[in-house]
Amino acid sequence: MNESEGLFSSPAEKADPSDPIPLYLLPQGSGVDRDGALWIRGQKVSDLVDEFGSPLFIYDEDQIRSRARELKEHFGNDVAYASKAFLCKAMAKLVAEEGLHIDVASGGELSVALSADFPPDRIVMHGNNKSVAELELAVSAGVGRIVIDSFDEIDRLEELLPPDSHVKVWIRVTPGVEAHTHEFVMTGQDDSKFGFGLLSGDAKLALDRLRLSSKLELVGMHAHIGSQIFSLDSFVKEVEVLAPFFSSSGVEELNFGGGLGIPYMAGEPVLGFADWAWALKESARAAGIPSSARIMVEPGRSLVGPAAITVYEVGTIKRIQGIRTYVSVDGGMSDNPRPVLYDSGYETFLVDDVLARRDWQVTVVGKHCESGDILVRDGHLPSSTMVGDYIATPVTGAYGYSMASNYNKVGRPAVVFVNSHGYRLVLRRETISDLLSLDVS
Repeated sequence: MNESEGLFSSPAEKADPSDPIPLYLLPQGSGVDRDGALWIRGQKVSDLVDEFGSPLFIYDEDQIRSRARELKEHFGNDVAYASKAFLCKAMAKLVAEEGLHIDVASGGELSVALSADFPPDRIVMHGNNKSVAELELAVSAGVGRIVIDSFDEIDRLEELLPPDSHVKVWIRVTPGVEAHTHEFVMTGQDDSKFGFGLLSGDAKLALDRLRLSSKLELVGMHAHIGSQIFSLDSFVKEVEVLAPFFSSSGVEELNFGGGLGIPYMAGEPVLGFADWAWALKESARAAGIPSSARIMVEPGRSLVGPAAITVYEVGTIKRIQGIRTYVSVDGGMSDNPRPVLYDSGYETFLVDDVLARRDWQVTVVGKHCESGDILVRDGHLPSSTMVGDYIATPVTGAYGYSMASNYNKVGRPAVVFVNSHGYRLVLRRETISDLLSLDVS
């Protein structure tokens, strides 16, 4: 199999959009055969779609494991996978097998992790509005850390815990750092629904109150400044702002969250885990954070995002002379709402002609009853693309399936894991029976 090595390296600058898809955007186990068809870990992609249907999420399981081990090289065991990026039982088991922690942000996510026999003491429970039922589940399961996000939550936990019992908690601090990213995924600025504001003084008030609690054992603090961040300076600023408060708090665990950006489009920067670890640890040392402190991170997107593609079947091609060509596929905003929510950009390519020049400017749209149901605006495909072809969008391993909906009563796609030993279905396609199962009359 010819893997066209030169196309797998990241270019220094943006390439011609008519060039073939940059293969470094595809899963690491990708290869191209003599006929130009895409294979991942020895599996022909179009064959997988023929077997499991379209749309289809295909994950390179070996790549996820490799990236998990790379994270551990730089952060040791102090890595928690942010499961909101993508979660199912198979994913939870993978994370457990690789020795990572996992963070969950709802009773549903917690239940999936527990159903996969994930060790409870390696679970971090997040959420800005945890219900009493969710807190009861977290306490009864024995999760390792509950992240306190509000004064109301302190009240709830103290009321539900029986006498002479306690749980280990972190306080979530809003550091007032505005990361350079989309406003909808900024979480560290002063005006945020998350955590206790550092500049407002609420973080200090919450810290003092937790110190007095006989049931809530304060062992650390947590902060997160946003997602899809490419500027390491933003993380350095987070460290600098938090350092004095942390050093004076008396706690020993400091979780800086996640947010490391990944490239979705040709020419976007590539940040490595080594760069991220160096920026956090060096700035922590320079800011006077004790070397004995336990420094943790919570990556999600950067672990699973690059490991997957989504494959669609072309259903219609509509040419509007002098205006635009629409290529409609059998999925859309129901399986990837990111372009609608964040105006996120994606590349696209022909699955069975990967190395072909993409000399045809098109807009790839979904099948939903919304004009905004756009997957790839002003994308490029080979001019040979026809109805019935399989096209794909790369870098869809994060916040695609996990944010999927049933809009227009469209079922969620299937998810397949591939590895060097074969492939397996980890989430089956939703059926009409599934969609009708909640109706009671």
